[in-house]
Amino acid sequence: MIKKQRELEIIGWREWVALPELGISHIKAKADTGARTSALHAFSLRPFVENGQDRISFDIHPLQRNTNIVLTCTADIIDKRPVTDSGGHIEERYVIRTPLTLNNATWQIEITLTERDTMLFRMLLGRSAIRKRFSVNPAKSFMMGK
Repeated sequence: MIKKQRELEIIGWREWVALPELGISHIKAKADTGARTSALHAFSLRPFVENGQDRISFDIHPLQRNTNIVLTCTADIIDKRPVTDSGGHIEERYVIRTPLTLNNATWQIEITLTERDTMLFRMLLGRSAIRKRFSVNPAKSFMMGK
């Protein structure tokens, strides 16, 4: 018996997403199928322990080309792992798990925290976050609206 695959919704190579538990109502994310895990621009990382749980507080500039707006976020640390960037450099990064909202759907994803000030996008949406949910059309942008 052949199992029919469900039709995946199509997103563009860049989309607006929200990270509600981090207080980020909208951030432009680049769909990066070459990256396994999603990445979020973060600076001033401050790890701490609260009630026996490893946590991290960090700052973020949620808008591209705008360093005037700074949000402070706090999340549980679920891991710290080496990540190889597109230039082949290995960086030890904190990993958090938080809900992501895209097109009225919300689900948990893993995100690594890294300084992306020199990068155009404040967030990369890795393939594990969109796997079995979306297909990416690299010729389209903002398929889910602006």
